[in-house]
Amino acid sequence: MKHLDTPSGRIPLPAFFPDATYGAIRAGTFDDVYAAGLYGCEMNSYHLMTKPGAKLIKSLGGLHGFTGYKGAILTDSGGFQLYSLIRENSDYGEIRDKEIIFRPDRGKEKLSFTPEKCIQVQFQYGSDVMMALDMCTHPDDPIEVQRRSVELTAKWGARCREEFDKLAKQSKSERKPLLLGIVQGGSDPVLRMECGRRLEEIGFDGYGFGGWPLDANGSFRPDILRMAADAMPDDKIKYAMGLGRPEEIVQCVEMGYSLFDCVIPTREARHQRLYVFADGCATPDGVRRSDGKFYKFHYILDDKHARDGRSVDESCDCELCRNHSRAYLHHLFKMGDPSAMRLATAHNLRFYGRLMELLRHE
Repeated sequence: MKHLDTPSGRIPLPAFFPDATYGAIRAGTFDDVYAAGLYGCEMNSYHLMTKPGAKLIKSLGGLHGFTGYKGAILTDSGGFQLYSLIRENSDYGEIRDKEIIFRPDRGKEKLSFTPEKCIQVQFQYGSDVMMALDMCTHPDDPIEVQRRSVELTAKWGARCREEFDKLAKQSKSERKPLLLGIVQGGSDPVLRMECGRRLEEIGFDGYGFGGWPLDANGSFRPDILRMAADAMPDDKIKYAMGLGRPEEIVQCVEMGYSLFDCVIPTREARHQRLYVFADGCATPDGVRRSDGKFYKFHYILDDKHARDGRSVDESCDCELCRNHSRAYLHHLFKMGDPSAMRLATAHNLRFYGRLMELLRHE
């Protein structure tokens, strides 16, 4: 696929959506997203459901009206956050066959989160791209857990599809949003293929990688990503949910993935780590180097930058690199000036925008 059509416009692929978890780019602005050449943002269903609440967001025109952002908005199902909390501490709730029971304060109060609720909330948000509810697992979970995950993900996916079609038919909007299913199965290729087949029979506009892409030691598992990609139809978008290290994105594009989101560029900027292309690598061939070493970091608080009059990346056209030196950004961080984080965030977002542009180049 060369592009993805959404109610908020056409998105060239591959595309990266920075995370705007609570409806905002931390230490940045949506203007920085536009300037970076990025076409959408990912927002967190669960967190927005708790603050400020789906009903309030709907009353103010959905997420586009509430935030003022004009690009495409992708919302997750909320299931990953619930599952992560329950996995961490069973006092938070339990995953039942028909629903997720969640106890926010680990007490008597409980919430029932169903596939239908998942879709209803995302319609209240006015999302452009919605995710079906799934049961997440870790690749090291036992096979019986993986089998249950595939079974529930398929059953919940069918219920999400039915609720989505009902609400889309009721909607007054001329263009309906997209609905993506999530392929689970852990590190078992047979289960991955089964999950992909069952979701394809239900019918979705695209498919996302489900589960953790890391092993117990925190190492990237490209074999699991490839299993999931192979289980997804090639004529639909393949979404590597939560993937964001530049070298991982390049590997995943080669596997067929074309949509990514992650907190990495904004989070790293707040910690003074700026992404720059290695010498001679800001080219389509350069980012596809077999060793993956096409970029590096500048930790801007290093003493060597204190008197450096060069831009952070001389090949970059972001606001920071056009107008300011490494020494100036070093000074801003030293002084604790808020503009330091914003300039750094805008720069890292533009790095990701440039990376996507290079990967789109045949």
